[in-house]
Amino acid sequence: MSLEKMRNIGIMAHIDAGKTTTTERILYYTGKIHKIGEIDDGQATMDWMAQEQERGITICSAATTTYWKDYQINIIDTPGHVDFTAEVERSLRVLDGAVAVICSVDGVQPQTETVWKQADEFNVPRICFMNKMDRIGADFFGSMNDVHEKFGVDCLALQIPIGEGPDFEGVIDLLNMKEIRWHEEDEGETFDITDIDGSRLDQANEWREKLIDMVAGSDDELMEIYLEGGDISVEQLKKAIRNGTISRTFVPFVMGSARHNQGVQPLIDAVIDYLPCPTDVPAAKGQKIKKDQSEEIDVPCDVSKMPLGLVFKIQYDREMGPLCYVRMYSGKIQSGTQIYNTNKKKRERVNRILRMHANKSEPVDSVSAGDIAVFIGLKLAQTGDSIGSEAFTVLLEQPVFPQPVISVALEPESMSEKDKMNETLAILSREDPTFTSHEDAETGQLIISGMGELHLDVLVTRMRDDFGVKCNVGAPQVTYRESISSSAEASEHYSRNLGGKDNTAGLTITVEPRDKGEGTSYECLVKQGEIPDEIMEAIENGFKSALNSGINYGYPCADLAVKVTKIDYDELTSTTFAFEACASQVFDKACTAAGPVILEPVMNVDISCPKEFVGPASSQLSQRGGNIMGQDSKVSGEIIHAQAPMAKMFGFSTNLRSATQGRASFSMEFSHFQVKVGGLNNGF
Repeated sequence: MSLEKMRNIGIMAHIDAGKTTTTERILYYTGKIHKIGEIDDGQATMDWMAQEQERGITICSAATTTYWKDYQINIIDTPGHVDFTAEVERSLRVLDGAVAVICSVDGVQPQTETVWKQADEFNVPRICFMNKMDRIGADFFGSMNDVHEKFGVDCLALQIPIGEGPDFEGVIDLLNMKEIRWHEEDEGETFDITDIDGSRLDQANEWREKLIDMVAGSDDELMEIYLEGGDISVEQLKKAIRNGTISRTFVPFVMGSARHNQGVQPLIDAVIDYLPCPTDVPAAKGQKIKKDQSEEIDVPCDVSKMPLGLVFKIQYDREMGPLCYVRMYSGKIQSGTQIYNTNKKKRERVNRILRMHANKSEPVDSVSAGDIAVFIGLKLAQTGDSIGSEAFTVLLEQPVFPQPVISVALEPESMSEKDKMNETLAILSREDPTFTSHEDAETGQLIISGMGELHLDVLVTRMRDDFGVKCNVGAPQVTYRESISSSAEASEHYSRNLGGKDNTAGLTITVEPRDKGEGTSYECLVKQGEIPDEIMEAIENGFKSALNSGINYGYPCADLAVKVTKIDYDELTSTTFAFEACASQVFDKACTAAGPVILEPVMNVDISCPKEFVGPASSQLSQRGGNIMGQDSKVSGEIIHAQAPMAKMFGFSTNLRSATQGRASFSMEFSHFQVKVGGLNNGF
């Protein structure tokens, strides 16, 4: 299939906006499934994991391929819950276009903002599907205006509604100036296209004029025809809308009710007509590795070039082992061949290549540039690894994942379960980069960390149900960070005689605090040539290990810079072991002098509740040290925006429900680390 006929798209939205329902309908109308599954019945095709069906939410971004009018569409259905933000990030990284599903009743919701910003970060062109048009309170124009105000984008209505809420009958197609109504009896598979009713003609003409105005404004050729009063054909309009969508000049809007099978076919047409194919988007950027140097290069999407792909997701399958989801950027990889993992500097064999349909699959012989497929047999690959050939060693930009902010202690029920538990943890952390585990040096307890209570709850349930690990879980704890409040300099000389041989090392360093959110950095200001590479490497490893081990409490460091200003090296007695040990000692010495502080995670909290419960909901937050940042009014109620320390938010949902008669809900995501006031009472 030619690249022009391929679309790699993601479906993104706030939790409960109807992403998975919309995907189900797309699969049904494109003939991929023959029965529509409903999330409410736990029957959705894309939510195939047992827990997704139980909870009615999407956890894994399932990938599937379907066909429509001779076009191949690779769809990735992403989660909407903030705890699974890494799933959204890794999906958006490899997409060419996205469909943002927006609830026409609530408009832009907190998580819509998060995914929209993530899509902006990766420059993903998008179209919007205004869902739930048949719900009471649906407001297409109001919700579209909400998108315009919140994100500052120009919104291009391709359709306007015929009635709203319970009166929603269908849509007016502004390009062809026709009315479309779907038939209920065959689940919306057929529809009537009729002329516009006289009572709606004025409104339709007004909105078509707005459409032409905006589209012509982005296209010089059309602008000329428009100013001269000439007729612009539908094909000319479509071409200009496509160019404007890909260049992100405006965002086209279509609408419907996925749950009631209305409006989905025009959405699939819009995906094909307006979202980019792999060659329409700018070439991927990569770092070409040459010995010790690297240079930035463009990787054009070309099947005839050297093979290069990115592993963007790993999912474990009991029978097949790890399934590596790969987006190909260049060349072609055939099943049964060897590939080179540039990150791991190792060769691996691709045993089989599969095209996925949710959790079902079909084997294919090869996968080429622009396509997405699953590789079986890669034992070393991790999320973010670049794979290709040794003749073309290029690192595609690695995804950066947020740091875990919440931890729980995990214990096997018996010693015989310990190995099984460790194996399962290794599998899960390979699948999900925001899930980590480590052994606490002081207590010997195994600590697992993640993005939120739901995130860890899902992972622990998977360990028990999917992998059969019998384990006990402790109460949730906050994952703190350590940093410093001022700059300091320190020198250290290390000397030990081991086995009759002297081991010496000397280092002088400065440590400085960095701005909030900048993370840690290491820099060596001593000239490289005078000291062997292995010593320089040992020094860097020593400091990286020290930054992970913390200053006083064993928490990883954050927002801290280390600079090596002097190295005392003796070619007769200096060893890598001595320098690693010396780095650890001088780091402790410098940080102790630089006023060490504990940083605690602060969360963005969004509470959605009816007007009459704003007071009780706000007071629940204030009691937990939360700061109210603002408030939005929506048809469905008020949304309170606040920030609160993670440590005080445990059990908040129970208190919030009882204070609001069960009518409020909230979502939380990590915002930043700030200096903790008072002692540390949450250590393990």
